[in-house]
Amino acid sequence: MSAPLPPSAERVRQALAAAGLAAEIRVLAASTRSAADAAAAVGCSVAQIAKSLVFRARPSDRPVLVVASGTNRVDEAAVAALVGEALAKADAAFVRDRTGFAIGGVAPVGHREPPLVVIDRDLLGFDAIWAAAGTPNAVFRLTPADLVRITGGRVASVAASFPSPGTA
Repeated sequence: MSAPLPPSAERVRQALAAAGLAAEIRVLAASTRSAADAAAAVGCSVAQIAKSLVFRARPSDRPVLVVASGTNRVDEAAVAALVGEALAKADAAFVRDRTGFAIGGVAPVGHREPPLVVIDRDLLGFDAIWAAAGTPNAVFRLTPADLVRITGGRVASVAASFPSPGTA
């Protein structure tokens, strides 16, 4: 018999089941707080990690969840244009209050308050991706199509682009 899941991971399991997804939640000995840690723990590329970043929309104060490829840095201005509001960094208290999760363990589902969800288009290039499951050391595997379906998220290009060295 396996050990019971931590309460926040159990909330994710229930949300996944309610969405018709029977994903196995893995609670790992090592932290999966960063995309690199998660990729090493599950044996996938960093790009296959669906990292959850929470922002605070202004002036509505609504949570905005960006689910991005683990290798991408999010272009906050592009996301702000998509949601029609300015974005502010969400502090740890805002993240925990609105999502019910600690930073590093924010799942794409099971939030206390449903966020506006934007999904990185780059995740759609994979057969399988891995997402946080409510704690900094719990993850689950799913397909990009399932991620879009269970979150109702809007797929968009959210990766920040940087100028090549030597260009202005």
